[in-house]
Amino acid sequence: MSFRTYCLDSARLLEATATHVSDARVEAAIDAMVAALTANKALLVCGNGGSASDAMHITGELVGRFLKERRALKAICLSSNPAVLTAWANDYSYETVFSRQVEAFGEPGGVLLGLSTSGNSMNVVKAFEEARRIGMTSIAMTGQGGGKLAAQADILLDVPSRSTPAIQQAHICLYHYLCEMVEARCAN
Repeated sequence: MSFRTYCLDSARLLEATATHVSDARVEAAIDAMVAALTANKALLVCGNGGSASDAMHITGELVGRFLKERRALKAICLSSNPAVLTAWANDYSYETVFSRQVEAFGEPGGVLLGLSTSGNSMNVVKAFEEARRIGMTSIAMTGQGGGKLAAQADILLDVPSRSTPAIQQAHICLYHYLCEMVEARCAN
């Protein structure tokens, strides 16, 4: 496959994602994030592997800045503290490394944003279960169909693909849009 073909395939997936993930679902995610952040409730973000890096990227854009000078937003990455992750996983279970942190930092009215290309990462699924128990809104960014997260999420943003790298590429476009819109509405 040539680089040109690779890029064109990526562009076709972005076009399919723009059709599949409705404006209404994206707006619901933005509204939930803005409502939490303007009420000084935390936006918790988690994922594994490449999605962990995406979780860090999202929180970096919101705590720092995306396009506008503004106040810092209360976004916390659950994937980025190696002491918490490794101690809890070693002493208890890797399946509960995120739900334990949701228990610590989550609050009613807050939002949990979880990234999982398969939608089946058990530590993300368990975090969503804990978020629901607490009274948080949950937003899942996944691949096609949402996997197990589809049943747990209040808002599902599922990219119509089963290819991990392709899903991650579409996730970047999607979360950059979320960051831009959230920032615009929180900057005022």
